[in-house]
Amino acid sequence: MKRLFIIRHAKSSWSQPGLDDFDRPLNKRGQNDGPEMARRLGNAGARPDLIVASPAKRAKKTAQFMADGTGYDPAKIRYVEDLYLGSLSVHLQLLASLFNEADTLFLVGHNDTLTRLAEYLSGKNLGNIPTCGIVALEYADDFGFTTIAGMGKLLFFWFPKDHQEV
Repeated sequence: MKRLFIIRHAKSSWSQPGLDDFDRPLNKRGQNDGPEMARRLGNAGARPDLIVASPAKRAKKTAQFMADGTGYDPAKIRYVEDLYLGSLSVHLQLLASLFNEADTLFLVGHNDTLTRLAEYLSGKNLGNIPTCGIVALEYADDFGFTTIAGMGKLLFFWFPKDHQEV
């Protein structure tokens, strides 16, 4: 069985207008939501084999929160430049290669690509993955991960303001 957790970075700060987008840090809400969502994943038993994240500052910090909350060694997080501005097809190609080395994968990145990815893989209209939102998909043992649209079974769609664990 393959599991994919699509995780949008936590809320970022816009307090420094001249700061390059890549370098924007998390704001106070993001600093609170990141550990809380990671705790929820950890409490649900989510244990990644691999965490892959955009190298942008806000995504890196979110990935580190997810690692801490699930018992994953933060030093093993893999940062992939293409997750910063990569298209849907780039994300799909990356996933296809990563699932050769991991059964449970956390992918930490940015919208609007992550929402498009989650909708494509699940076949569901999710509308928007809010900051620090998590979409979990599962693929059956006999089929494994595939980039075919709609083949991922939606396990849950969590976000900080929903306040419920499934």
